[in-house]
Amino acid sequence: MLAHGARWVHSPRQQWAMPMFAALAVFACLAGLSPTAAAQPQPEATAPLEWKSLERGVLRNHVQLTKREEFVKAGEAYFSPDGNWIIFQAVPVPEEGKEASPFYAMYVAKLKRDRFTGLVTGVETPIRVSPEGSANTCGWFAPADPKSPMTFEVLFGSTVQPPRDEAKSGFQVGTRKYVWMFPDEMEIVTARIGQQLAVDQSPDGKRTEVVTYKASDAKPLFTRPNYDAEGSWSPDGRFVLYAHIEDRKEGQKPDANLYIYDTQTKKQHALVTAKGYDGGPFFSPDGKSICYRSDRKGNDLLQLFVADLKLKDGVPVGITREYQLTDNEHVNWCPYWHPSGKYLVYGTSEVSHGNYEVFAIECDMDALRRGRDPKSLKHVRITQASGADILPSFSPDGNLMMWTSQRGPKIQSEEKASSQLWIAEWVGNPLAAEKAKP
Repeated sequence: MLAHGARWVHSPRQQWAMPMFAALAVFACLAGLSPTAAAQPQPEATAPLEWKSLERGVLRNHVQLTKREEFVKAGEAYFSPDGNWIIFQAVPVPEEGKEASPFYAMYVAKLKRDRFTGLVTGVETPIRVSPEGSANTCGWFAPADPKSPMTFEVLFGSTVQPPRDEAKSGFQVGTRKYVWMFPDEMEIVTARIGQQLAVDQSPDGKRTEVVTYKASDAKPLFTRPNYDAEGSWSPDGRFVLYAHIEDRKEGQKPDANLYIYDTQTKKQHALVTAKGYDGGPFFSPDGKSICYRSDRKGNDLLQLFVADLKLKDGVPVGITREYQLTDNEHVNWCPYWHPSGKYLVYGTSEVSHGNYEVFAIECDMDALRRGRDPKSLKHVRITQASGADILPSFSPDGNLMMWTSQRGPKIQSEEKASSQLWIAEWVGNPLAAEKAKP
């Protein structure tokens, strides 16, 4: 999950946040680009893309969920199990005369829907769930708890307190600079959001019950040395899948591996320990596999992977087989399953490093197990807008896609639109269309 707080500085004049703890932890997870990638030609400045018409047939009824008037930047959002809430990270607009926080805060918000059509029209007032001053990333909802219908639980990566060391990792490619953070204090924390009933009495004496929501204090689910984030629950709610940065040697890049935390036994199990940053993992809809991205070659070109879980007495203790879905000269990250389990969406530099876009790629695990060559997998472009489109996720029913985009309006003092959350109806499987390419 990017992020799943790191910041990506595209250039001194083009700064936007990328929940990096999910794509590389800079990009939220983007650990960077290689000289080879940087050598790719960059498109000249052109008129903004007409995304409404270009995306027709794949996405429709686009809605901007967060606005620059409220958040300096927002990103990496995921749906609740019932599809009515979202969790996301954002930097709130500061009070006049004050500077914006250098760190993301974590929020939840209820989706607004048209009472007649059921279409999403926006979000209700966001509720902050992270401690003041902390750095946060990679939120996620727990599976629905039938025993506690009035509350729900979330997890996210948090330093809880302001990070002690704000030193950042990064690298420079030409005029582009990529910067991200891996605070050692970053832990997987949980919080509960509960309903409260209040009575609102109008001047004419009429009493109305009002439902409000309040978040509990965030507390670590477990504690380990170094950075832990990019977490999500298994479909049954027992296991937490996450990325953990191993002890670092001076001069070496951060190396994250994927782990499972068993909430019943309180034991940790290493799943993917290959050399290179492995992160942004998610369980498949059936809970039998995982997807993630990796800098396996150490060249800063992230590639997509999926793997079958190795189970022992029902507990994931490793992987049995790994499949590499992409192997190219692009940065591919933030993969996310469609609920059908037949394909993934992800962010990629395939169009250009100056304009990341969301693509979809086939990912039928049964077909891969039967020996289908990953090189034959179809992939197709989904978003087509000027500015980055990244960190896509689906509603539980697969009818909505939500992502982070720079396609919205910009304020007068900024040269580029800020990163904000967008949502749209998912028309259908685009890989079944003729435009899908091998």
